[in-house]
Amino acid sequence: QVQLAEYGGGSVQTGGSLRLSCVASGGVFGINTMGWYRQAPGEQRDMVATITRAGLATYAHSVEGRFTIARDNAKNTLYLQMNSLQPGDTAVYVCNAVTNNYGTDVNYWGKGTLVTVSS
Repeated sequence: QVQLAEYGGGSVQTGGSLRLSCVASGGVFGINTMGWYRQAPGEQRDMVATITRAGLATYAHSVEGRFTIARDNAKNTLYLQMNSLQPGDTAVYVCNAVTNNYGTDVNYWGKGTLVTVSS
């Protein structure tokens, strides 16, 4: 079992920055890919960025060049640096971790942290 706790959400104005953190605990040695997803009111959960254990990052087109994902495996912590925030980035941001148990991927999710961007 993996537990995930997000930190760093809040309210900013357009053009501002925020840094999210996600601390993993429990079965952390089995974690492979980690990522950030977001869900705006009334919409589906979408991938924002993912990063492999080796550090290979993937971004949604809408955040590429503005957001940076990083992870510190020694601290079991995932980060998301968000710059040039826009009202369209307003959502609950949720941390994800994937483990592989006997060939089957298992997804773990945090409870999320709210990011609000005002114009």
